[in-house]
Amino acid sequence: MSRIYDALQRAERERRAQGQAGVPETAEPFTAPGASDPLAVSAVTLDGIALRPWNPSMSSLPTLGDDGESIEQFHGLRSQIYQHRDQAPLKTILVSSGMPGEGKTFVAANLAMSLAHNRNHKVLLIDADLRRPVLHTILGAPIMPGLSDYLAGVAGVDDILQRNENPRMVESGRVRNVPDLAFIPAGASGENFLELIANHRIEELIANLSPHFDWILIDSPPVLAFADAIDLARAADAVLLVARAATTPFNVAQRAQAAFSNSRILGFVLNAVKDAPRRGSYDYYGKPEEARGSKARKDQRRPG
Repeated sequence: MSRIYDALQRAERERRAQGQAGVPETAEPFTAPGASDPLAVSAVTLDGIALRPWNPSMSSLPTLGDDGESIEQFHGLRSQIYQHRDQAPLKTILVSSGMPGEGKTFVAANLAMSLAHNRNHKVLLIDADLRRPVLHTILGAPIMPGLSDYLAGVAGVDDILQRNENPRMVESGRVRNVPDLAFIPAGASGENFLELIANHRIEELIANLSPHFDWILIDSPPVLAFADAIDLARAADAVLLVARAATTPFNVAQRAQAAFSNSRILGFVLNAVKDAPRRGSYDYYGKPEEARGSKARKDQRRPG
């Protein structure tokens, strides 16, 4: 845990050692100095979330455009997600990959934008890749305070939630509408990431924020590189895996899927596809037993 936590725990032990005999002691929940009640989120509304200056990257967020193949591709992915929700309850999705560089953050950010554009859904995007956070760069948003600060107990929910203060941006002389998306950045860097993720506060955070959003997307670390992703998956309803065409070995994709064997896996997004049927930048491969009305293809079992 953090140095602040260790210091408070040490002080608590000393206080108990010096306490009067016969006086019963009651344990109090830990809250770091300056932090609001981390679970007091019953009043969360989009209007109440802090506004921050964002400068989204159009090159990384093609879904902010007016039209194009990338937009249609993510619309198709969004439709697949809706089909999975029709089969079983689905709100919180962990987006992961086997190894770094396969495009999971790109997919998470653009899927969140696509979901937020549709039907005025309330969407929350969380950067839980604490070792290598990228989402704040794509959104052009502040990185602090964020998830690591909440997990360490030095920030409350109200402190870490943010949304764009300007719903419209001008790019190349054209006005782009940015959907009303809520965002939790990664937060302060450190060395105790595994301990922070494993302390189960991420599950408490998701459970308490879930009633206030239609969709929650979590960008996680690559599952074969770091164990954090397995712990994060416990807070999600399902996992969406990303592989990179002509780059991700088949055995890496297999191992990534096996690593989430205790989770509901929606399927693979195959990123950077060349010469795809619709000439898009990615394709979606759902699990054959879950795909409704689609013809199973041999390469559906080969996401790499």
